[in-house]
Amino acid sequence: MASTDVETVSSGADKAKLAAAAVCVLLGFVGFYLMAAQGAWAQWAVLLVAIAVALGIGATATPGQRLIGFGRDAIKEVKKVVWPSRKEATQMTAFVFAFVVVMALFLWLTDKLLEWVLYGLILGWR
Repeated sequence: MASTDVETVSSGADKAKLAAAAVCVLLGFVGFYLMAAQGAWAQWAVLLVAIAVALGIGATATPGQRLIGFGRDAIKEVKKVVWPSRKEATQMTAFVFAFVVVMALFLWLTDKLLEWVLYGLILGWR
């Protein structure tokens, strides 16, 4: 079972790295709007370079390293999944659609039966 402990950034260096990464992203957005006169290529280049630098800085911090490790573990787990074949997926999808149709008919018939009993027999409104 997964641990429920909450870990926080405790190192001052980690806090500084994460703050520097946030500043880089902010400067990238500011640069994006300031480079409007230079054209779209320059705008996107400034923004993407700033985001890449921020990711690089963030990856050196302990939370960034834990995030990268989590991503690697998630990829390993996804590779372990046994995905259904096309035939199995099609059969299960057809089963779900058939079940939905049957339930819709059941609920419609139940609604009409209750309507007939309440309004037709008991209240005599029809």
